[in-house]
Amino acid sequence: MEVPQRAELEAACQLALNGTDPPEGPHCAGTFDGWVCWPHTLANSTAFASCPAFVPGFRPELLAHKQCMEDGSWWRHPESGNPWSNYTTCYTQEDDVSDIIAVYEAGYSVSLLALLLSLAILAYFKSLRCARITVHMNLFASFALNNSLWLAWYGGVVRAPAVLAASPAWCRALYAALQYALLTNYTWMLCEGLYLHTVLVSAFVSERRLVRALVAGGWLLPLPAAAAHAARRAAGASALCWADEGAPKPELAVLAVAAVLLNLAFLCNIVRVLCTKLRAGGGVGGAAPRPSATALHALRATCLLAPLLGLQYLLTPFRPPRSARYWLLYEYVSALTTSLQGLCVAILYCFCNGEVLAQLRRRWRVLTFRPRANSTTNTTVSFVRSGATGACEVREV
Repeated sequence: MEVPQRAELEAACQLALNGTDPPEGPHCAGTFDGWVCWPHTLANSTAFASCPAFVPGFRPELLAHKQCMEDGSWWRHPESGNPWSNYTTCYTQEDDVSDIIAVYEAGYSVSLLALLLSLAILAYFKSLRCARITVHMNLFASFALNNSLWLAWYGGVVRAPAVLAASPAWCRALYAALQYALLTNYTWMLCEGLYLHTVLVSAFVSERRLVRALVAGGWLLPLPAAAAHAARRAAGASALCWADEGAPKPELAVLAVAAVLLNLAFLCNIVRVLCTKLRAGGGVGGAAPRPSATALHALRATCLLAPLLGLQYLLTPFRPPRSARYWLLYEYVSALTTSLQGLCVAILYCFCNGEVLAQLRRRWRVLTFRPRANSTTNTTVSFVRSGATGACEVREV
């Protein structure tokens, strides 16, 4: 189903209301509340309408309702003081959507635990501190923030129809913060690609300045887009905590699409440069060139980086309508891949990181084997930035 635009819905509603004669006597004038067109309704009666299909979690076969008071005015919510439509009946827990939400909650919880553990490990081992690890830690923090806000959203808003219907200020603020956190995932995945591309192509780049620029860009770049989106939503209807899938989000989409396309360009150029380095990596006379260990390490890192740079979001426009047979399968796959992305980031950049594993093994030996009183153990840690990946090499002697 194509998501309708607000202007189109409002125009259709006005056309329908103009072509319908209002009932005799006290009545509430027909109105468009941003989601549904409500007809002219007699005083002291209730109007019913099908639930909007484009709102997340709503079932279009159910009915919403709107109360017309005795004086011919629509009932107003006591908190907001605005005319209020009751959409609490549009959501039911006994639904496939509830199971999908449970998958999201489980995936985000697992990812959050993995990300927090990764941050704790990288923060504990001071010897691992270098530019590349700093970029990784900010990426972990971005995903951890996003996962935490999603868990709060599902637990405090989506599973509470009364909150969705009342749409309090804290709920809308949570929605705005969630959009910002989601954008930071895109910008920090872009920072990962930009860092790898810069250290590979520019041999004499200042990593300290590069990291400072990435930190500023990764956290500040999403602010204008998120603020513009929140301001636009605040100027319109405030129902459903702004969680309306039908509302266009161009200010968010521009930044997200730009980050994905730039990462795709970075990866293509990284592969091109690495192939060039591999062909020129060695060899004598007519012998085939032997690739250097550094180039191979960069190639492996690039292959692992590919699924983490947001390229999977290019498949989002192909989401099937709810009436399609494979809609449920698509939603489950989407829930798993989206919610477990933080876990994948933690595994590839921390739990499978050779430098991290070396430090963990060394720490385990210190904890499990008590050294003799007259023995001396010296550990020397050196940081050698790889020309292709900026790797921090940990050496023990």
